[in-house]
Amino acid sequence: MIRASTATFLVSLALVLVLPAGSQATLTEVGVIPPTTNPETVPSCPGSPCLAVSRTTGFQVKVGTVRSPQTAPRGGTIVAWSIMLGKPNATQIKFFNTNEGGSSEAGIAILRPQAKPNLTYKLIAQSPLVKLEPYFGKTAQFPLETTLQVKKGDVIALTVPSWAPALALGFANTTSWRASRPRPAARARVRRPRTQ
Repeated sequence: MIRASTATFLVSLALVLVLPAGSQATLTEVGVIPPTTNPETVPSCPGSPCLAVSRTTGFQVKVGTVRSPQTAPRGGTIVAWSIMLGKPNATQIKFFNTNEGGSSEAGIAILRPQAKPNLTYKLIAQSPLVKLEPYFGKTAQFPLETTLQVKKGDVIALTVPSWAPALALGFANTTSWRASRPRPAARARVRRPRTQ
C-alpha cells in the first residue's frame, strides 16, 4: 500500500521516456517540475537539518499546481533516469550509513494503479540499484542497460533500500508525495524523515 504524506519536502527525480510518435520516436522527460525560488528546489544536505529519503519507494503526487508529475502520459520505454542529490558532509554520511542500512543507493520502480482498494499499486518492473555516493552534490543521470516498458498511467517511483540525500524542504501543503513502507513504520517515518 502507498501512503500519502503532507510533509513539506519533495523527491527530485526525472526520467527520460522514449515515446513512439508515428514512425519516429521522441524523447520526453517525466517528473520534471518547474524550478522554484521560495523555497528553492534543492536537496537539504549538507544543511541542518540534512534530510534523506530512507527505506522506501515513493513518488511526487503534486507540486503546486503540477499534479501527477511522475505518471507516464502515454506508453513508451524508459531509457534513463536522473536524480538531484545533496552533498552531505562526512559526519552526515556516517550517520545515515549507520542508521539507514548501509551506503546510499537507489533505483526506479514502475507502479500500476489498481482499482481496489483505493491508492494501491502493483509493482510492474524495477531498475537495478545504483550506488549514489560518487554523485553527491550533482544531478546524475543513469542510462538503463535494459529499458523498462510503461503504459499510459503507470507511475515511475524512486526506490531507496537504504537512503538518498534527495529531499528539499519548506514547501507548502500544495506539495505532497506517496511512499510505501511496512504498515507499523509508515505512520511515524513518512511524517518524520531521518535527519542529521
